Amino acid sequence: MNWHLEASHFFLPSDPLKPLNLLIMDNSGVLHIAVFPWLAFGHILPFLQLSKSLAKRGHRIYFLSTPRNIQRLPKIPPHLAPLIDFVSLPLPKVEGLPENAEATPDLPKYQVQYLKVAFDRLGGPLENFLEEASPKPDWIILDFACHWVPKLASKFGVPCALFSVFTAPFLAFWRPSESLSRGGDDVLEEFTSPPKGISFETSVSFRLHEARRVIHGYENNASGVCDADRLLLTIEGCRVVAPRSCRELHSDWLCYLQELYKKPVIPIGLLPPAPDDGAGVDATSDESNVFHWLDKQAPGSVVYVAFGSETVLSTEILHELAFGLELSQVPFLWAIRKPVDVAGEGKEVLPEGFEDRTRDHGVIAMGWIDQLKVLAHALVGGCLTHSGWSSVIESLQFGHPLIMLPFIVDQGIIARVMEERRIGIEVPRNEEDGSFSREDLAKAIRLVMVEEEGNQFRSEATELKEIFGNKDYHERYVEEFILYLRNQKEH
Repeated sequence: MNWHLEASHFFLPSDPLKPLNLLIMDNSGVLHIAVFPWLAFGHILPFLQLSKSLAKRGHRIYFLSTPRNIQRLPKIPPHLAPLIDFVSLPLPKVEGLPENAEATPDLPKYQVQYLKVAFDRLGGPLENFLEEASPKPDWIILDFACHWVPKLASKFGVPCALFSVFTAPFLAFWRPSESLSRGGDDVLEEFTSPPKGISFETSVSFRLHEARRVIHGYENNASGVCDADRLLLTIEGCRVVAPRSCRELHSDWLCYLQELYKKPVIPIGLLPPAPDDGAGVDATSDESNVFHWLDKQAPGSVVYVAFGSETVLSTEILHELAFGLELSQVPFLWAIRKPVDVAGEGKEVLPEGFEDRTRDHGVIAMGWIDQLKVLAHALVGGCLTHSGWSSVIESLQFGHPLIMLPFIVDQGIIARVMEERRIGIEVPRNEEDGSFSREDLAKAIRLVMVEEEGNQFRSEATELKEIFGNKDYHERYVEEFILYLRNQKEH
């Protein structure tokens, strides 16, 4: 049965504390929206969160992905399930892509290029969907990798919008550039300095070791389309760009993007997850022991340590992390989601004797753990994180200051923006190779968690909880985005 919801009072995000009341609406305002994320759960889950937010208002969603990825998604709440249709697009077989590998966590990094080859061959299944869908989508909301979709969608008269899980500051660094074709120091200079044309004060940029990796986004891969071109071509083919950002954090950056793209840039809010937004069928956990230990600690004393599902840590890095935690003497809960470059699965990835030496003030959780449940616990007081945007949002949703150790893609930029806002501190790294020391890690943990100098970080994070944790506030960003989609449909 289809039923429909709408805001009875429409408030834009300038009035963040007013409640958002949802009431039944008539069918005339309903949009039919297809969403099409890239095949990584750091993208798929925010797209699902957006889909649920749209469905709350009665809009009908077609969620497009591959069969195995759809199976691994968390269950949709019963009151929204009738409004979200999951559409399976069978992933073509590609040489070099293992069987049943349908998302980036299924693959070592060097094989992700073959996933892009397979993704680009979903044109046939997508065209079949657009031909058969009744009614046709009013919009397709795309991810960065969907450079080929706008042209296909135009055959059916369906406009496209880009939902970027990347923040506005990260997007500001990606543009066509003549110097990129020349290579060398000119390229590195573009990424290790704030973007050209920025009219506000900021020191945010990539570190040298990060820039050397990031410029690979301009290098060719097996798909024949580099990541930078994927993003830029998708932006070009979309009518509107909607970053997962909000004005309180990124207002200057959002204005800059609008000037850069010469098209509407509408922040979609942070889409903070709800407690029911858990993991899919792949999840495993030893939660009971973890929370039994956690309940015995002092309020606000525990640092939660997690580096996401996409970050692959070497044994060397894992060991340095372990020694840094041990040296800090701060109580810790460390979620290790998968072993790294060693055989077998288990806690043998940690330094010999580490668990025995830290048994009184630390606990290890192997596999998946309910991160929101951990972060909501009153005994957690801060987070040691890779600075993935979803993890940062979840941490600040509960007012936890950050100790940041970025590793891939946009994480360094996120860390620098957070540090400029005095929400946390980044662990010092060697500019050349990105290495860090256990001593510097321990010092950063103690600064944020226990020392008087860290009061500024703890205070700022507590204040930002009012923004990050206010779901009604971010729902109004979604309302603003829907208003644009509706107006464009009518015109």
